[in-house]
Amino acid sequence: MTELGVEQLAHVYPEGDVRALDGVDLHIAAGERVALIGQNGSGKTTLVRHLNGLLRPTSGRVLIDDTDAARLTVAQLATRVGLVFQDPDRQIFAGSVRAEVEFGPRNIGRSAGELRNAVEVALEATGLAGEERTNPYDLGGSRRKLLALASVLAMRTPVLVLDEPTTGQDARGVERVRSAVDAVTDEGRTVIAISHDMRFVAEAFDRVVVLRDGRVVLDGPPDVVFGPAAWEVLASTYLEPPLAAVVGERLGAGSTPTDASLVAALGSWSAPPEGDDPGDEDHQHA
Repeated sequence: MTELGVEQLAHVYPEGDVRALDGVDLHIAAGERVALIGQNGSGKTTLVRHLNGLLRPTSGRVLIDDTDAARLTVAQLATRVGLVFQDPDRQIFAGSVRAEVEFGPRNIGRSAGELRNAVEVALEATGLAGEERTNPYDLGGSRRKLLALASVLAMRTPVLVLDEPTTGQDARGVERVRSAVDAVTDEGRTVIAISHDMRFVAEAFDRVVVLRDGRVVLDGPPDVVFGPAAWEVLASTYLEPPLAAVVGERLGAGSTPTDASLVAALGSWSAPPEGDDPGDEDHQHA
């Protein structure tokens, strides 16, 4: 499986001389599930687009299994890193759902048997089985987003990158995305996701990397990144921990509580008896 390395990566956009990345260092092991979070403009999308060659470093380098990505073509990188765009309409172009999902694996040379199986699994995973002949633009926006996911899932790349995968999804759609993340990492492949959905991040990922102004300011498991000691840094990136983290911390259930642990903590908590409230006591003495 594929390991990723980012060494002192910097990227300056010529338009406006914008320094989007400023010396980022990361190592992502094979099979990790990593979420990238930060305010808009913090460098998240710029970072992931270096992983598949859509952008090239101004300085520093990206390593794919110890090979400098600068030495690989975009076509070569596409066999290793699959990227699902935030806007599916920038990715979808075929006239039918099946043609869309078939394109990626066919383009990277999958055999007929591999292609057929990969397409069926991807359609089933995203809830699009039975829609093979449908024109993608007859699907709603949330289902087109799932179609874009299916088209990259079918490529079965060692690394899957998702840009805001839960945006516009209802609870069922979010669960499909989460199940896809589970399935990919269960096979030892890597998932990297950009997300503003802090609950999804806390529940579905083992590692959270926080970017601010093109630099990494936090990197750790969700219970650390969303714990009280990190709240000030999160606030500096205009992010808040998920509500469950705040409530869980107040109730002693930890920063990434499960529904069950929250219910248990709530069950053991009771309000102060009437009359124990200092305000009531002051009122009585007034």
